[in-house]
Amino acid sequence: MISVWVLGVAIATCISTMLGGFLALSFGRRIGLVLGFSAGAVLGVAMFDLLPQAFILGMHDFGMGGIIAAAVTGFCLYGLFDRLVTRHDRPTCGPDPRRGLIGAGSFSVHSMLDGLGIGLAFQAGQGVGLVVAVAVLAHDFADGLNTVNVVVKHGGSRRQALSWLATDALAPLLGAGISLFIAVPANVLALLLAVFAGFFLYIGGVDLLPESQRLGPKTQAAAATLAGGLLLFGVIQLAM
Repeated sequence: MISVWVLGVAIATCISTMLGGFLALSFGRRIGLVLGFSAGAVLGVAMFDLLPQAFILGMHDFGMGGIIAAAVTGFCLYGLFDRLVTRHDRPTCGPDPRRGLIGAGSFSVHSMLDGLGIGLAFQAGQGVGLVVAVAVLAHDFADGLNTVNVVVKHGGSRRQALSWLATDALAPLLGAGISLFIAVPANVLALLLAVFAGFFLYIGGVDLLPESQRLGPKTQAAAATLAGGLLLFGVIQLAM
């Protein structure tokens, strides 16, 4: 039954990614608000769901300090990857198709990790899995937007943007498939959930939120972020 849920959600993330990419090609002026909403959703799932579940599953073995350390590790690892690979959006760089392709490839890796995260979350429970799925859907929608934007921004063609969008959309299926063959003990799962919380905190706070402020009206983008966080809080309360 878990496999059905995992694969179903992974397919939904594919659709979400494609929709985000097509939106970027068609309605680029509203991207700031969409990214702001996604930032709130991603931060909400990290703070209101992943970390609490990690504490529940791992408090006995690792204590509060151990869980927080795992989350900080996830934040730092994702940040290191971001700095080394995905710094594709600095205005001083100018158009460079190679940087666009590197950026798009990194988003595809992110999406594969999202699919893996969905599978691991469902191992913690259906409620956890569904809540994480909502956040991942929002995040992958933004990934679709970002994948198209980074390719086009750095001089890539529309065809290249669509090719990378398709790759990014299929990546969660690979990650979700891998998760079906991995059985994770509760205490290890607690650490993994904390690490993914760190990932989400970085994505929401360092990546999506500043980008939304840069691309959209600041007040409206902030309101969209608040709406995304409140939506996730409501979804989590309903799932509990």
